[in-house]
Amino acid sequence: MKRTSQSTIRRVVSYWLKQVPDQNYNELSGSKHIILDGTFLKRPRGIYAVMDSETHKLLYAAVNVRESANDLLDFYSKLSQAGLCPESATTDGNTAQIKQLRLIWPEIKLQRCIVHVQRQGLSWLRRNPKRTDAKHLRELLLKLTEVKTKEESQRFIEGFYAWENRFGTGIESSPNRGWVFSDIIRARSMLMKALPNLFHYIDNPKIARSTNALEGYFSRVKEHYRLHRGLSKRNKKNYFKWYFFLKPK
Repeated sequence: MKRTSQSTIRRVVSYWLKQVPDQNYNELSGSKHIILDGTFLKRPRGIYAVMDSETHKLLYAAVNVRESANDLLDFYSKLSQAGLCPESATTDGNTAQIKQLRLIWPEIKLQRCIVHVQRQGLSWLRRNPKRTDAKHLRELLLKLTEVKTKEESQRFIEGFYAWENRFGTGIESSPNRGWVFSDIIRARSMLMKALPNLFHYIDNPKIARSTNALEGYFSRVKEHYRLHRGLSKRNKKNYFKWYFFLKPK
């Protein structure tokens, strides 16, 4: 069997990196439940993508995107014009993301990623908190990813409001503004804002409860990209376009 020389391989790769695959938007109109997330390549820009919640197939992705109002509005507008009209979107809770999504699709149902909520809340509350309010809120957050039924979601909500009735007034009136206490305030505020959009997935199993599927895809993209980090700016952009085109899952 004849071996292909390295120079031939480089010429073939170079040829295809100068081409751009056709972006297929045919499946967008059929996707009603989506996952949206981004990952940094070099801060503050990176990859931003939309994935179908049911099939876990990548619908569209762009490189060199900032998760800012202008870039996200441009991203969503392009998808809307191509026929995407989702009923729900699972997101990490980025405020610019939420605002622009509602601007393009006013009726969209936004599901907060329960993994992001749990991870961020536990980070603020510490592994071994000494305060009683932090200990109880941490115990509640540890149960979040286990919620799978209507009854369990109701218990979680009741548990939070029981915590709020016990500790909320004291937190609001306290003059304490140390960094530990400030993080408890952040955890409380985040959970209060997220609560109305934490459990849409229970009423509709087609809605993804987390962005894990898309984060897993990003991990595979980055692992593959590490083998090609010497690409020029133009070739890098085309490289990712080919990756998204050839490996939508």
